[in-house]
Amino acid sequence: MIITVGGQKGGTGKTTLAAHMAVLRAEAGKRVLLVDADEQQSTKLFSTQRKLEHPKAVQYSADTHLDDAVRLEVGQKLDVYDDIIIDTGGRDSRSQRSALAITDLLLMPFKPRSLDLWTVEDMLKIIELMRSVNPNLRPLSVLNQADVQGTDNQEAEALLAEITDIPYSGVTIVNRKAFGKAMAQGLAVHELRPADKKAVSEMTALYDYIFNE
Repeated sequence: MIITVGGQKGGTGKTTLAAHMAVLRAEAGKRVLLVDADEQQSTKLFSTQRKLEHPKAVQYSADTHLDDAVRLEVGQKLDVYDDIIIDTGGRDSRSQRSALAITDLLLMPFKPRSLDLWTVEDMLKIIELMRSVNPNLRPLSVLNQADVQGTDNQEAEALLAEITDIPYSGVTIVNRKAFGKAMAQGLAVHELRPADKKAVSEMTALYDYIFNE
């Protein structure tokens, strides 16, 4: 399966989700390729840090492609990997559209903020356009970097659930310090010690939903 983590808004935690899905899938014994398709190359930095600092940890293959090379290069590796996860930037870029041309699942993280949720209409237009070349494209939303407490989460969850053309995973991942600490070390949150059980549970819930495990 090819999964693209994308959207129209930056700072929603796409790299964190992409990296965690790659690590968890590799731990499940799958051949995984994590592609950095964002000019900021945050995913590339994470993968490099993981390989250098934690060589005994479960590894996955990593690559970097931009623009049309995302579609052209990744498309040639479908028989080599069980799962390919593509991290794109938070905007309607050439790289993101290139990824969507071959993607099975578009995972879109939203923060519980109006500026994030207002991008839904634009994403619906992009999805409709890309389905003309990739009719198998399926979108999925997740509430990410949610508040520890307050009513904004519940309001955002309700809004996401009302969007019929973008199924809502029902998963909420809170903005916990453990995610930042883990990513800075090239680790997934379940590999961090001491473990943040809530953070681990939330990320595992998203993985289980996507891969039906």
